[in-house]
Amino acid sequence: MGGGGRGGRSRTQRKHFRQSRENVWKRSKSDTDPSSTENNPAWTPFSTENAAFDFYYKEQGIVDLQQWDQFVAVLRTPLPATFRINSSSQFSDDIRSQLENDFVHSLRDEVGEGGETEAIRPLLWYPGNFAWHSNFSRMQLRKNQTLERFHEFLKLENEIGNITRQEAVSMVPPLFLDVHSDHFVLDMCAAPGSKTFQLLEIIHESSKSGSLPDGMVIANDLDVQRCNLLIHQTKRMCTANLIVTNHEAQHFPGCRLNRNYERMEDHNIGQLLFDRVLCDVPCSGDGTLRKAPDLWRKWNPGMGHGLHGLQILIAMRGLSLLKIGGRIVYSTCSMNPIENEAVVSEVLRRCGGSVKLVDVSSELPQLIRRPGLKRWKVYDKGTWFVSYNDVPKFRRSAVLSSMFPSGRGHRDVDSSCNVNVEDVTNGINENAGDGVQPVQNPVMSESDEEVSDFPLEHCMRIVPHDQNTGAFFIAVLQKVSPLPVIPEKTKIKIDDQCVEPANQSLDDAQVQQITSPENAREEKLEVVSEVNVDDNEPNTEDMEGEDLKAVSEENVDNEPNTEDMEDDPDTREEQNTKETLVPDNVQNPMKRVAGKRKLQIQGKWRGVDPVVFFKDETIINSIRDFYGIDERFPFNNHLVTRNSDTNHVKRIYYISKSVKDVLELNFKVGQQLKITSIGLKMFERQTAREGSSAPCAFRISSEGLPLILPYITKQILHASPADFKHLLQNKEVKFEDFADAKFGEKAANLLPGCCVVILGTGNTVAVESLRVDESTIAIGCWRGRARLSVMVTATDCQELLERLLIRFDNGNGSSGHVDKSSNNEEEIGAVQE
Repeated sequence: MGGGGRGGRSRTQRKHFRQSRENVWKRSKSDTDPSSTENNPAWTPFSTENAAFDFYYKEQGIVDLQQWDQFVAVLRTPLPATFRINSSSQFSDDIRSQLENDFVHSLRDEVGEGGETEAIRPLLWYPGNFAWHSNFSRMQLRKNQTLERFHEFLKLENEIGNITRQEAVSMVPPLFLDVHSDHFVLDMCAAPGSKTFQLLEIIHESSKSGSLPDGMVIANDLDVQRCNLLIHQTKRMCTANLIVTNHEAQHFPGCRLNRNYERMEDHNIGQLLFDRVLCDVPCSGDGTLRKAPDLWRKWNPGMGHGLHGLQILIAMRGLSLLKIGGRIVYSTCSMNPIENEAVVSEVLRRCGGSVKLVDVSSELPQLIRRPGLKRWKVYDKGTWFVSYNDVPKFRRSAVLSSMFPSGRGHRDVDSSCNVNVEDVTNGINENAGDGVQPVQNPVMSESDEEVSDFPLEHCMRIVPHDQNTGAFFIAVLQKVSPLPVIPEKTKIKIDDQCVEPANQSLDDAQVQQITSPENAREEKLEVVSEVNVDDNEPNTEDMEGEDLKAVSEENVDNEPNTEDMEDDPDTREEQNTKETLVPDNVQNPMKRVAGKRKLQIQGKWRGVDPVVFFKDETIINSIRDFYGIDERFPFNNHLVTRNSDTNHVKRIYYISKSVKDVLELNFKVGQQLKITSIGLKMFERQTAREGSSAPCAFRISSEGLPLILPYITKQILHASPADFKHLLQNKEVKFEDFADAKFGEKAANLLPGCCVVILGTGNTVAVESLRVDESTIAIGCWRGRARLSVMVTATDCQELLERLLIRFDNGNGSSGHVDKSSNNEEEIGAVQE
């Protein structure tokens, strides 16, 4: 689940981000040293037992009692590593073939955990054999010398973006969204971004070289630092169809123009509505116990109570932003029915027939899932309740009628516009004692046990021992008609402000924006935040070899860069939390940034540079002329920057038609969207000494090259495999040192500056014999006075060498490994002759 629900500075989330839940099985060297017990005799391993957990979930009937021992036994073992191949990657088929024909056989004799017979295997329920299960924990992959080659493969391909290391159950929700390439998709609680990456993959799957899909994804998260992690993850996708925003999910802007509107043929939009919404909400996270065993000692039933109200609000907001006929997936990594079935029931109840629960039991048939519960109970202060009517009045601020299967009872509404959404905060404190020791003989209500009227069996619950995974809950809903307008008397009181709920009909009223106080509920959600901020997805620990600096050079584009990369994941996490956060919802447009940057006076959101359409015709024409870019490639209103001073623009980004439409709408409604990242970096100013003398000051970025490549007619070379490999291995090659003398001559005849080198298929290459398509391999280079220099990172060079060695089978694997000491694209391109 992403961090989509709480505003303010998220102090507890940053604390938790430093203490990565992915790393909890890992001890320091002093802890693992046997002699350290003498110095620290009190040290004990993480406890993987909690009497309150057993007591609670046995009573709720999550699994049959006959399976209980098997269920908890698997929960107490480390989670196997799983990963997903980027199906839209140029090398996806090559990587899948390498796994099927190489690693499956070479790792056959390795013994992992869990008693499985195969070291690695594809996840049969995931389409196309693009997701894989490794029968080794992350710790084994790091420590086992015989697994070193496989581990290095995972690290390299993950860093490049060809694979994503992601928990298996976390891959499931996007598959049930039924996303098409022309869909507008909202990921409400997106960080750390693995599911967002999946959604982008699906949208781009059918795209041809040089073209972009009609759809787009908005990925949102409430925490600025987690947005940076999200940007880092999705940056590997190299997409122009993504916007990253920073809002509370339950208050996500609707961006509605104050006029009646229907979508026209020119695709201008008057309101931000989505075809698909992923609502992977903040939750107590007990489905992640296998990778976060520290949760065993923290778990208590009140954690689920404390988030129930917030989860309803986020789901309702997602439905209000969904088009009629659209689909929304609600999911959590919690096993608690209070956070799952109870939320779905309340959402269906509020929507009054305008939303239906979709039966997806026939989809992904090889995925083992269990139907949702129709009955459950609520536990509070040593008492089990089966009906809201039995809850004492003094406890109704923490135990709500919506937590029960029927949802009946005294509604939580009074004449002062007060629905007790305070359960978001109170539940955790009021029930904090529940996790210490369960009551041996709890008082059970005399009322008949309730059964939900909704078809909750259409929901699905994934439990660990069915397929050796984590736990997850998923519900698929479809909006079949406009949501009912909420009567005035049911306004919600949050932080002493009466505001309209987010499920009013979008056909009848403009979506109202809600601004919450900066640090509201922060302290009260301390426990929830510590167990919630990590998704069921890998975080920085899995991104070995990259630093996650939160702000790029001079803070121009608000993206994390990859300069000064380090190998220590713990160091990276600390660095990612050192940036000074600026509170949300601050209207003062003035901002001060680090270094020598002047005051930023443009843009609504303090702490975030504005998005500005780049319209400097002099620079645009110089780029067009220098690279001979075909007129068919649209530039008009497709270029943006994060700096309004065109004389100091360092990076120019390219956006798709769909992103352009959303951006134009955002301007018209007063910049309601707080955008932290947008589009694909296409051009970058060359700041080296030679760059200042080149006819064109801007070079094509590695990320943007595949998109613009089919339209380039100048500054382009075609190299034989031998010369292409020579470039990758040596980074810079003199013109006379190429194997193909004609290639060296052509390189020398190019204009100084950036150029593109395309891999040919023969010993010598004729330009006329080649055309650019999805299989074309190309790199950006710098044509200096006497040599060509590669302008891609050392990691990219290494990956391309590995692919060439496999494709052409010329040489051994050692030749493909390169020095990573210089891993900066600008550094490599800035050659001093």
